[in-house]
Amino acid sequence: MKDTAFKTIAQNKKVFHDYSILEKLEAGIELFGTEVKSLRQGRVNLKDSWCSVNEKTMELMIHRMHVSPYEKGNIFNKDPTRVRKLLMHKSQILRIYGSIKKEGYTVVPVSLYFKGSLVKVQIGMCKGKKLFDKRRAIAEKDTNRRIARNIKEFNR
Repeated sequence: MKDTAFKTIAQNKKVFHDYSILEKLEAGIELFGTEVKSLRQGRVNLKDSWCSVNEKTMELMIHRMHVSPYEKGNIFNKDPTRVRKLLMHKSQILRIYGSIKKEGYTVVPVSLYFKGSLVKVQIGMCKGKKLFDKRRAIAEKDTNRRIARNIKEFNR
């Protein structure tokens, strides 16, 4: 099996602030040619996007992921914020659907990357953080920075 190179296109850093990520999954994404060319230029925004399961067809969809139109794409460009289909096995989609319905999880795209020549989306099954959780996370980061700084000064 040959090694496939990972090239990160975009990350959704807001997810780590607003949610506790319980599990990360990888999915393919259905794109058109001009969208892939735009992704190669890094012109995508995941900030306000989320995923849902279509109950009729049991397909996983990604909403509000903004892929800027390709400059040289003219009539072949699609709507930048159209709903795109995520490609996963049916059993994985059913498990995600059950988690959304029973435990009240939210499915959010964490990052978008090239795996070889394919575009992949890393999605996270998340629980929303409360305000005190966010404050606690900020305080932990601050203490970890202070500890690292003190260790660095001590080792000089």
